[in-house]
Amino acid sequence: MKKYQAVILAGGKGRRLHPFTTTIPKPLFPLNEKAIIQIIIEQLKHYGFSRILISVGYLSELVKAYLGSGNRFGVEIEYVQELEPLGTAGPLTLVTDYVEDNFIYMNGDILSDINFKKAYLFHIKRKADLTICTFEKKIQSTLGVLQYNKNGKIKDYIEKPIHTFSVSSGIYVIKKETLKMLKTNCKIDLPLLVKKCIKLKKELVSYPIKGNWFDIGTAADLEKAENFISNK
Repeated sequence: MKKYQAVILAGGKGRRLHPFTTTIPKPLFPLNEKAIIQIIIEQLKHYGFSRILISVGYLSELVKAYLGSGNRFGVEIEYVQELEPLGTAGPLTLVTDYVEDNFIYMNGDILSDINFKKAYLFHIKRKADLTICTFEKKIQSTLGVLQYNKNGKIKDYIEKPIHTFSVSSGIYVIKKETLKMLKTNCKIDLPLLVKKCIKLKKELVSYPIKGNWFDIGTAADLEKAENFISNK
């Protein structure tokens, strides 16, 4: 059975959850007695991703102490160390010598119903350089919105409309060749990498996540994610 590979970002300071992250890195926040990153690793293993690379930085010793070699989770875990913050794409330059031709890349604070194997195989089938796993986000306006005709006259008034957007989930499938666009140890975020791919006409596709998705950035998000895990 093929062992798929995933790279998890776990080096951020989790500023949105300060002061809770002063002593505990966000990926280690407990949800029903399991750390967020443990839940992610167990999900990855379920879909055949048993080789895990983790990029650590802030409070890295705690992440390493909790996860260890990965034996107790049935996976192989290796680590790369950010000596200084490299953004959300910069850590990719640290894993170039360790990753396979294609791999999952994701934040260590994301929970969802995604089928990682299907996303990976979709990426392979499309021969993509970068696949962005997306989630449909509905945002309601707090104000009434006007619509005009060509003459500038009001043709409609919509009270607090709901707009639907396709947003990045923080989960990606990346072709190793794509990493050549990055400078070693240079701070860069994923949006800039995506823009570079677009500019260079790389094969850039999206894979929609059906079901639940949580970006755990606030205490309210933590509560929602905990309810999600409790009801699974």
